[in-house]
Amino acid sequence: MRLRHFAHRLSASFTVLALCALGSLGAAGPAHAGATGSSAIGTFSYEVRGATVTVPVGCFLTHSISGSGKRITGQMAGADCMGLAATFSRFCNWRIDFAFADTNGRTYLTSRGATHAECDGAPLRRAGARTLPTYGKACAKLHINGKLRATQCHYITK
Repeated sequence: MRLRHFAHRLSASFTVLALCALGSLGAAGPAHAGATGSSAIGTFSYEVRGATVTVPVGCFLTHSISGSGKRITGQMAGADCMGLAATFSRFCNWRIDFAFADTNGRTYLTSRGATHAECDGAPLRRAGARTLPTYGKACAKLHINGKLRATQCHYITK
């Protein structure tokens, strides 16, 4: 009975989200753009203070960006895990960088995030507004224990 109730509530939640998304398509408002995307974080293990930490399959780096043209009004990136990975995944010594590249793929700016020594189940970084000097791409890069583990990018075009 509890499983049926949970499934019904989950189904209702997805319906509400879908209706909200459809409703926003026809709504008039100021012109702006945004994007959200995720990249899978492959399974890996690393050492922290003599202990081995394993991140299983089921985690993703999600990156959202909002703005218009070369004007970014905000960015957010974080690690999300699903299923059993959500219960057991911990990210220690993590850092999220935001990197910007031109249309030739040359990185011209990296906003390096702080390294967080604590272990966290859901690392998250937000960044404020900035105007880019050129079109190209904006990327979020997740580093765990000093090693790049995932990258997720959005192309910024006219």
